Amino acid sequence: MHSSSPVFHRPSPIPIELLAPAKNLACGIAAIDHGADAVYIGASRFGARQSAGNSVEDIRTLCEYAHRYRATVHVTLNTIVYDNELAETLSLVRTLVKAGVDAFLLQDMGLMSEVRKIVPDTVALHASTQCDTRTAEKAGWLARQGFDRVVLARELSSDEIKRIHKQLPGLELEAFIHGALCVSYSGICYASQYCFGRSANRGACAQFCRLAFDLVDSAGRTIEHQRHLLSLKDMSQIDNLEAFIRSGACAFKIEGRLKDVDYVKNVVSAYSQRIDEIIRRYPDEFRRASLGKVRYSFTPDLKKTFNRGYTDYFFKGRQADIFSPDTPKALGEFVGTVKEIRRDSFNVAGTATFANGDGLCFLTSKRADGPTGRQVGGASNLQTTAPSARHPVIPPTHLEGFRINRVAGNRLYPFKMPRGLKPGMALYRNQDQAFDKILSGKTAERKIPIKIRFGVKTSSTLSEAHSSDTLEFHGNIWVKAEMRSGGDVAEASVPFALQVARKPQHDNIVRQLTKLGNTVYTCTDVEIEEGGGRFFLPSSVLAELRRNVVGRLDEQVRGMKRMTIHRLSVHEEISDKSRFSSVNPSQYEKFPYLYNISNDAARRFYVQQGLGTVRPAFEIEPSKSTPILMQCRHCIRYSLGYCVRRGGRKPVWQEPLFLVLPDKRRFRLEFDCEHCQMNIHPA
Repeated sequence: MHSSSPVFHRPSPIPIELLAPAKNLACGIAAIDHGADAVYIGASRFGARQSAGNSVEDIRTLCEYAHRYRATVHVTLNTIVYDNELAETLSLVRTLVKAGVDAFLLQDMGLMSEVRKIVPDTVALHASTQCDTRTAEKAGWLARQGFDRVVLARELSSDEIKRIHKQLPGLELEAFIHGALCVSYSGICYASQYCFGRSANRGACAQFCRLAFDLVDSAGRTIEHQRHLLSLKDMSQIDNLEAFIRSGACAFKIEGRLKDVDYVKNVVSAYSQRIDEIIRRYPDEFRRASLGKVRYSFTPDLKKTFNRGYTDYFFKGRQADIFSPDTPKALGEFVGTVKEIRRDSFNVAGTATFANGDGLCFLTSKRADGPTGRQVGGASNLQTTAPSARHPVIPPTHLEGFRINRVAGNRLYPFKMPRGLKPGMALYRNQDQAFDKILSGKTAERKIPIKIRFGVKTSSTLSEAHSSDTLEFHGNIWVKAEMRSGGDVAEASVPFALQVARKPQHDNIVRQLTKLGNTVYTCTDVEIEEGGGRFFLPSSVLAELRRNVVGRLDEQVRGMKRMTIHRLSVHEEISDKSRFSSVNPSQYEKFPYLYNISNDAARRFYVQQGLGTVRPAFEIEPSKSTPILMQCRHCIRYSLGYCVRRGGRKPVWQEPLFLVLPDKRRFRLEFDCEHCQMNIHPA
């Protein structure tokens, strides 16, 4: 008997989670302050960004801060783990659970099978994008193994996400919406390990895909010379966000655990504001997953944050303009074209304003007499000049950067005049001093709106109290605080000898109860019950009541359920080989190292699943055949305009094609047209 996928039920309105990266504690706190519902962060080891580790104490501090807003903290343990590391990893998991972590992102199925045994049912297990989840079959299989959420492959389209959600309507799906893109499906990229001994599956990727290559055909002809043919633009789905939400995903992830705090502030703010706009239009359908409203003191601008140019990738289907072949570096925002050049300065045609210290750049040919990037054929998606009859478009091959020393109107004086700058060239700004200065200060404040009710309960009737100006009454004064978004109500009261006041108390009651400046709350309304303002109440008593009710509200928020745990409904793991074999692409059967089996626990897990051929991970035992080093949805042939199936020109070269590094190492391209993908092998 085989278990089916767990039956899940989605709440209504659907909680929408904006998930932000945290390089460190400061970035994590900034993400929460600027509207993130969740933060993902690396621990000291075993995360997919080896250089972005954090201490348990810092993670504990971040958890305490996030939980004040019912926001969550997810720790990345999404590398493959070796046998001699497994015990240490499990010890780290136990320590992080005690620190208050809400979820773990995992790739290694051996580690997952052990972690599942030791974490409480308040901590979620999320299948990392390193698990290579492209289909409903894979997502459902991961859910049956005990994952509470699945992070989808970045390459999926809106229709593909919808199909997964339709088949698994209650499974939480997490999707990337912004940031750098890996050209290979995550989890099955071995180029860095093969070339440099640095494993992407161990968090040590050497950025093979950002290198410059020659593209050569089997006859030895050079088609493209020293171009970054595997370097993708950065993803930006801000204009597709509502469509993303309606596709069925519920968590939306910003890439960038190596990015600084300014990146976090700007990008999180942009997406948080857009999500809030969508929720305002459809309040019965969607709500934020955490508490609090953010007041911003700046206007976010994604063009001013590190980017290689933006693409919405495959969300709307295949398109050619997804790569950045001329440079893997950040271009920044277009700010105008070069107009007149003098010995030590130049001016710019455009509406942008500049500041001393701005970083500018332009794209130029490596040779003064013209481009060297294209030989037989090819395509370029960037240009060095604004198109005109006088200044024709020239394919760029090199990014030249410089810094502005002085600004006089639209005339710019660089520290040193850059070589190759010519009239008509497009100019980009990749560092904006004025914007950076704004981001260096306080740019947001997040508060949870509450309503406060105040009243007095006396030992005498209200009419007796009103008829006397001298009598004292025994009674209780009470305060209730209720979050405006709904939910629990906190209450505090104190017995007090009441005396009818000689002057109205309403204003002082409101003033004392709304002094919430050093808390996470802001009071939007105070309701004083009839007769509550008639008695004299010292400010110190009101302040004590306020502190008590806020403390109880804090406890209730921290005690709220934050994570959805689906694995409790999974009673039996699937172990049918015929069903398991259909979960992954066909290449997994031919190249079983793609399962990334790096420890005995993983080996036992896959044997139980019915895997016939169990082979160690590529990092342990490199394939003796010609392995797949990368499997990509990005297709060089298509992007250069030579995919005949999709209306492109007939190729003028002889295949197979090869990517060639300057040190002459060669890599064969295999165009798998049946599955519309490109595989890269060593030649």
